[in-house]
Amino acid sequence: MTDASGPVEPLGRPILDRLAFERLTAAHRRELKLHCYRMMGSLHEADDLVQDTFLRAWRGRSQFDGRGSVRGWLYTIATHSCLNAIKARSTAHRILQQPGRPETDGRATGGPAAEFTWLEPYPDTELPDLADGEPGPEARYEAREAVQLAFVAAIQLLPARQRAILLLCDVLGWSAVETAQLLGGSTASINSALQRARATLGERYPQGRPQQRSRPNRQEALLLERYMQAWQAAKLDSLIELLKEDATYHMPPWREWYRGREAIHAFLGTVWGNFSGYRTVAIGANAQPAVGVYARSHQDLLWRPHSLHVIEAADGKIASLTIYVPPLGPELFAAFGLPPI
Repeated sequence: MTDASGPVEPLGRPILDRLAFERLTAAHRRELKLHCYRMMGSLHEADDLVQDTFLRAWRGRSQFDGRGSVRGWLYTIATHSCLNAIKARSTAHRILQQPGRPETDGRATGGPAAEFTWLEPYPDTELPDLADGEPGPEARYEAREAVQLAFVAAIQLLPARQRAILLLCDVLGWSAVETAQLLGGSTASINSALQRARATLGERYPQGRPQQRSRPNRQEALLLERYMQAWQAAKLDSLIELLKEDATYHMPPWREWYRGREAIHAFLGTVWGNFSGYRTVAIGANAQPAVGVYARSHQDLLWRPHSLHVIEAADGKIASLTIYVPPLGPELFAAFGLPPI
C-alpha cells in the first residue's frame, strides 16, 4: 500500500530489533491515537487501542514485507482493532446530545444519564502537530476542522465501517483503492459507502461540512480570557454577553441542553449560587479553547474539580458551549494534566 500523505519509510529488517521497532512506531503514536479517538469517540478507549495496535504490530512484524509504508501498515491494524472493539461493545457510538431530544426550557431535573455513553473531549497536548500533519490531496477536511468536537460527534452517527471509510478517505486523504486494500471489499463498495457517509453528514451540516476553524488568534484569546474572568468573578451577566444570540449549551452527562442567550441565562441562574466560588485554568481540547473549572462549596474550603468547558467560537462570540459536569467532568481532569485539587 502506498502512503497518500507523503514520503514513506522502508521498514525492512530493523523491525526485528525491538529498539528499532519502537523508534519507528513512536513517530506515528499521536496520529494513530487520534484516529482511534475519532473512531471510538473516547479518549480512554483510544489509549487502549493504540497500545493494542503496537502490540499486534510487534507480534506480527514478520508478516510485514517492507514494500509498503509502516504508517499504512499501522493504520490497517488500528482500524481493524477499532472496528472489532465497536462490534464488541454494547453501544455502537458515543453521543454529545441525546438523539431527538428537544431543547430544554427551565431548570434541569433529569440528572446524569448513565444509560448513555458520552463523547469525550480530546486534549490538545495529545494532538499530532496539525501544521505538519496535513491530510493527503484527496481529503475533504482540513486537519483542524476534522478535530472539532462537533465533527467527532457527527461522525459517531455513522455505521462503524462507513465511519472508517470517511476517516480514511475524507480526513486522511487515502484513495478508494488504498482504502479497499485496508478494509477489504471492492473499490466500488468503498465509493458507495463513502457517498452514504457524506450524505448522512450533509443532513447534519447543510453546507456539507462543519464550520472551518481558524487558527488561534488574539480575538479568540481575549474571548477565552473574558470567559474565565466571568466565572471567577461570578458575573453571570458578563458571561451571557459573550454568547451569540442563538448559542447552544450542552452539559454531558445530563440530557438537557439549551439554545439561545435567554434560555442559557435562565438555566445558569438556577445553579450559579450552588458554589461559593470558581477558579479557572485555560487548557485546549479538540483544537478549540477550553477551560477546567474548580469549585468551592459553601461547606468545604477546598477547590475541587468541577467541570471541563469546550468552547466553539465564531465571529468573536461563543457559538456553542459543551460543559462536562459531574460526575463525568472531574473524571476527565487527569487526562488534561489538571491536578485533582
